[in-house]
Amino acid sequence: MSNTSITVDVIVIGAGIAGASIAAGLSEHCSVLLAEMESQPGYHTTGRSAAVFAPSYGPAGVRALTRASRAFYDAPPTGFCDGPLLTPREILMIARDDQGGALDALIETASRETVVERLDAAGMQNHQPLLRSGYATAGMLDRGGQDIDVAALHQGYLRQFKHRSGTLLRNAEVISLTHDGTDWTVETKAGLIKAPLVVNAAGAWADKIGALAGAEIIGLEPKRRTAMMIQEPAGFTRRDAPITIDVDEQFYLKPDAGRLLLSPADETPSEPCDAQPDEMDVAICADRIMSAFDIDIRRIENKWAGLRSFVADKEPVIGFSTRVEGFFWMAGQGGYGIQTAPAAAKLASALALGKTVPGCLTDHRFDPGRLSPQQAGPVVENLISTR
Repeated sequence: MSNTSITVDVIVIGAGIAGASIAAGLSEHCSVLLAEMESQPGYHTTGRSAAVFAPSYGPAGVRALTRASRAFYDAPPTGFCDGPLLTPREILMIARDDQGGALDALIETASRETVVERLDAAGMQNHQPLLRSGYATAGMLDRGGQDIDVAALHQGYLRQFKHRSGTLLRNAEVISLTHDGTDWTVETKAGLIKAPLVVNAAGAWADKIGALAGAEIIGLEPKRRTAMMIQEPAGFTRRDAPITIDVDEQFYLKPDAGRLLLSPADETPSEPCDAQPDEMDVAICADRIMSAFDIDIRRIENKWAGLRSFVADKEPVIGFSTRVEGFFWMAGQGGYGIQTAPAAAKLASALALGKTVPGCLTDHRFDPGRLSPQQAGPVVENLISTR
């Protein structure tokens, strides 16, 4: 371990999108060190995300954070990025005849949040010409979807953090956390760091960091998701075609710069790790895609996997621990961490600094209390006590 010893106002653990965004926000007001276990920020989940901005996607708190993030995406701060963060991408949810009930329920829920359109088989074919004739009988079109430039968003926050004199410490895997009644001492492989406030934005490792600190159990469960790229079929010209998703989220397909991005939308429980694709999941993906689309997959150009971490209600966990002083959770973003990042960072920064929740959140009927670790912790502990 290095002999480095640094004292700051706030230590943020994890430099993925959650850590980078809150670190950028906090560094406007105080000194912040961002500790990253890898040599490259965003190596695990953020760097493997194919995010879509979908206002109707996710539980209620996530949808509110997504709506509140739209203004930032449409008009990011000057110098934050070189181009637009969003580009239009319709979202098409498709259903076989036996999935009609799930589609009806989705349309009923989504229509409260955004304008959606029910499509018959012919209507779906007009929007997604790759859809195999006879596979799906109805669908839901959401015109409010957008592709997110994940790399530009993440790098924008890191650039903003650096500009505000933040310190990024790489190869700084956390070994221990101790509290002396006033300050935290965080021992990392890159040295010791001291601060009165620690923000736990460690992604799939967040519960492990919480355990080291003696905080509550939030029941974080990392889940592996597989993705792969193939060449687009000969003659395919609809690169603006929607991301097409099975209504029960058994697969999705999205055009991507001359190729097709595919996933079986798997959610396989996993230990925190450098996730790798399982060959069975790759085979399942190919089978589902070829069943639903007029595509013959002969060669996979690239394949990968990432971890999406959830608590029981699939809402993120944002707020102070009630078990240990000066320990703040920003975890459990699951598959929604990119699209909610701007609003989640504003919320987390305000709560961590004891400031008023921004109006951009309260205007969207958002209740910060529903994301507190007190909501997640008791649920998990009750489950454990009944086993």
